[in-house]
Amino acid sequence: MKTSDNIKQIIISKAHFANTIGIFLIACSQLIAFKSKAQDLHFSQFWMTPVMQNPSLVGIGHDMQAIVNYKDQWRSIASPYKTFDVSFDMKLNKKKAIKGFWAAGINIFADKAGDAQMGTTLGDLNVAYHIKINTKSTLGGGLMGGFGQRSINYSKLEWSSQYDGTAYNSSLQTGEELNTTKYTYADVGAGLVWAYKKGEAYIAGNDQMLANAGIAVFHLNQPKYSFLKSKEKLYMKTIIHANVLYGIKNTNLSIVPGFVVSLQGTANEIMVGTMLRYTTKESSKYTSYAKGSAISLGLHYRNRDALVTSALYEMGPYAIGISYDANISGLKTVSTGRGGLEISLRFVNPNPFHHSTPRLN
Repeated sequence: MKTSDNIKQIIISKAHFANTIGIFLIACSQLIAFKSKAQDLHFSQFWMTPVMQNPSLVGIGHDMQAIVNYKDQWRSIASPYKTFDVSFDMKLNKKKAIKGFWAAGINIFADKAGDAQMGTTLGDLNVAYHIKINTKSTLGGGLMGGFGQRSINYSKLEWSSQYDGTAYNSSLQTGEELNTTKYTYADVGAGLVWAYKKGEAYIAGNDQMLANAGIAVFHLNQPKYSFLKSKEKLYMKTIIHANVLYGIKNTNLSIVPGFVVSLQGTANEIMVGTMLRYTTKESSKYTSYAKGSAISLGLHYRNRDALVTSALYEMGPYAIGISYDANISGLKTVSTGRGGLEISLRFVNPNPFHHSTPRLN
């Protein structure tokens, strides 16, 4: 009888330990999210989120552009992280743009993360001026200003102090000072970009080359970034980026390499890769009925984190993109390699397949 009691006590102790560790890990993961100043949230299809890369990218390669992005991440680990973004930008003085032109855009970003539904919503206005260096290239500078709000649902969190010795009891006090459920902050950023284009997009030539490269700094005012009573600030973030669309002469093919480097505090992120673009149908030189179409397939690598496979289908002024992050970091033992699904939709004017208006994806 004494032996069975001992075994029972061991089983109870192990269960107690397992529950405590589970609760502790949940609490730690949420606290890390509360206090992290490492990196902003991001999309893998960086070519479909130009305004999030650099405010000076508004108005580059088009007269008008609208993009919608959605990402669903970490569904295999816990409650999925859902991220949504919509942007619109346009040139402002196209007809009078002799030496340069103005452009402006708006971007609205919303994110819900984890069991505690920790949310971030940000709306910003972007304004840029692009100087025409010559007939093929421009140099532009842009500013971004906006307001954000962060929120959290504390009732969804579990703490080790709420373990009553047998099981988790939500009625017990957490012992934590978690009073702030939401706060707002202002955000400011700036950037520079160089853009270049030459050649024609038609298969008869396809010697086009479109490129842009730039640098941007976000969170210049280092806004508050904590739900706790602390002086935590959001580190300034520097983004360095470049994209190229290079047509392989007299073929339907183009290659589209690109990279983005993000530096924020002690953290950094590098994403690099390429897409192969195949023009499936040319746009008509004489009528507006044949819109032109193309399909692109790509592979990108995010350092120490993920391999991203992607596809982009363009038909006239419309495009739909889809990508998937396959996790390759140390977290893969838990995620089993599953990362995030991402979908994007784009409308651009004028038709990017038109001979006189080649554009960079």
